[in-house]
Amino acid sequence: MTHEAANGEVIHELIQTCVDGQKGFEAAASAVDDPNIKDELVGYSWQRQQFATELKSRMAAFGEEAPEHGSLSGAMHRGWMDVKSALGASSGPSILAECERGEDIAEDVYRKAMNKGLPSEYFKVVAMQYQTIQRTHDRIKALRDASERKN
Repeated sequence: MTHEAANGEVIHELIQTCVDGQKGFEAAASAVDDPNIKDELVGYSWQRQQFATELKSRMAAFGEEAPEHGSLSGAMHRGWMDVKSALGASSGPSILAECERGEDIAEDVYRKAMNKGLPSEYFKVVAMQYQTIQRTHDRIKALRDASERKN
C-alpha cells in the first residue's frame, strides 16, 4: 500500500467517524426532552457535519474520493440509540452516557490518526478537530454528570 493510500484510508476513517457522530448526535437530540440539551446536541451534530465536509474538501483538493456513509461500528452505535429510544428507556443521563461513549470512540480514532504521520495539509485540520472533540467530550460528560445528579 502506498503512503498516499494509507493516508487516504486514515482520512476516510475520520470522515466516517464524523458522519457517525453527526447521526448519533442527531438521534440523541431527538430522544432527549430537555430543550437546552437538545439544542446543544443538534449543534454537535452540525459540528460533525462541518468536520466531515472540511475533510472531504481536503481530499477532493488532492484528487481523492471521500466516503459517503458512516462506519459499521457507528451504525451499531446509532442502532443502539434507536432501540433505546423505541423502548422508551431513554433517560437524559443514559442518552448522554451513550453520547459520551461515542465521543470516547471519536477521540480514539482521531488520536490514532494523528499518530500515523499524516501529511501537514491534513495534520493541522485533524489536530484542531481533535481538540474540539475533546472539549465536546468534556461538555457531554459534564451534562451527563449534572443530569444524573437531578435524577
